[in-house]
Amino acid sequence: MGDRYIVASFDDEHDLVHVAHEVKNVSAEIVDFFTPFPVHGLDDLLGITRTRLPFVTFVAGGFGLVLAMAFQIWSSAYDWPINVGGKPMLSIPAFIPITFELMVLFGALSTVAAFFFISKLYPSKTIKLYNLRQLDDKFLILIKIHNNQNELENILKNKSSDLKILNEEDL
Repeated sequence: MGDRYIVASFDDEHDLVHVAHEVKNVSAEIVDFFTPFPVHGLDDLLGITRTRLPFVTFVAGGFGLVLAMAFQIWSSAYDWPINVGGKPMLSIPAFIPITFELMVLFGALSTVAAFFFISKLYPSKTIKLYNLRQLDDKFLILIKIHNNQNELENILKNKSSDLKILNEEDL
């Protein structure tokens, strides 16, 4: 038999945060929250650290910068040098607009791709609805049960409008 979980729904985000702190105090494992809008403080309760997406953006932007400069220098000074009006073959200020554009393009596209990869978002992914109103006006908490089901039920019964026990197969 697999693990068991409790899903509790709340009408108010303040009740959700209050109960989440109580659940954390009894050393229960909070698996996830499902809210119709972002609620401040839930990421701390889940132990989510700061994202590394800015680093991905910086590295990809740097790669775009180096690639743009290398291609422009190679094509204008080595592969096909053309003397136009006595201007130098290697005119770095003329390369700035294209370099900036490729830096932004590589940074933006790689950030979006990394976000989808990290978030495990992909085409045809199906979502699991634990409560039909979880996307409208309900706030849900998913807690893993470790020999403390009665204690968790007592904490959740007071403020929860709906309480369900799920097996691992139901997730």
